[in-house]
Amino acid sequence: MELERDLILYKTEFLTLKAYKRENKPDWVYVSRDNAKNVVVILPVIKKENKEYVLFLITKRPPLIAENKAEFCLEIPSGLVGDEIKSETVQDALKKELLEETGLVADKFQILTKLVSTSGGLTSETSLIAKAFISNSNQVKPPVSDGGVIVDRILVQKEEIKQFIKQKEDEGFAISSQMLAALYYLGD
Repeated sequence: MELERDLILYKTEFLTLKAYKRENKPDWVYVSRDNAKNVVVILPVIKKENKEYVLFLITKRPPLIAENKAEFCLEIPSGLVGDEIKSETVQDALKKELLEETGLVADKFQILTKLVSTSGGLTSETSLIAKAFISNSNQVKPPVSDGGVIVDRILVQKEEIKQFIKQKEDEGFAISSQMLAALYYLGD
C-alpha cells in the first residue's frame, strides 16, 4: 500500500497547511502557497548623479506583530507570480511588482538566483531574486500601500546600507531574509 505523500490539513484562499508523510517518522507539517507559481524579490538599484542607491520598504507584517516579534519589517519589493493572472510570467511579475510597490520602472532586470528558500522547514515557498536597474527615479505612478502593509519607502546610498540595516535592527525592526539574500548579490 502506497502512502499519500501530501495530505491537505487545512486550506484557505491563499495558503494550504499540508502534512508530508514520512516512513517511520512523524508527519512534517508545512505551509504551501497553492495560488501562485513563484515569488519574485526585487533589488531596486537606482543610479543617479553617479551614485547607486537601493530602495527599501518599511512594512507592517501581521504575523510579526501578532507574535510580538516586531512592529516593522525592513524589506525590498516582492510579490507572487500567477496569483491574479495564471499566465503571468516571471518578467511580467517583476515589472508589475516594482511598479506597484515603488511607482518605478526598471531599464532592465537581471536574474540573480532562482531558488531561495525563506524557511525550508516551514514552507515549500521559494523565491527568485532579480536586480532592477533603474536610471529614472521619478515615479511614473503612485505606489500602493498593499492594504496598509507598506508604510514607507527609503532610498539608501549603497555604501551606507550596512549601517542603515544595523540601525533599523537596533530600532527593533525585523529584517527580511529575502532582502539580505538579495543584498549578497548587490556588487554583481
